[in-house]
Amino acid sequence: MDLTPPTLEKLFEQLGLDADQASIDRFVSEHQLPDDVKLIDAEFWTPQQARFLKEELRDDADWAPAVDELNALLHPQK
Repeated sequence: MDLTPPTLEKLFEQLGLDADQASIDRFVSEHQLPDDVKLIDAEFWTPQQARFLKEELRDDADWAPAVDELNALLHPQK
């Protein structure tokens, strides 16, 4: 049983996305979100991906820190 906390790379794998650093960097640069768009409401997610992200955040599950990290990366810093 794997007890290591989920990482951003593992989250990308869970979402069915390429999880190497170059792919993550490219995804982040290509999918910046305005402040008024929630991560789970972004139009680029499949329904399954959006549901997974929403459930993990709602339940404050093991994946929540990695989802929060992704959220921070996709929203531009001011």
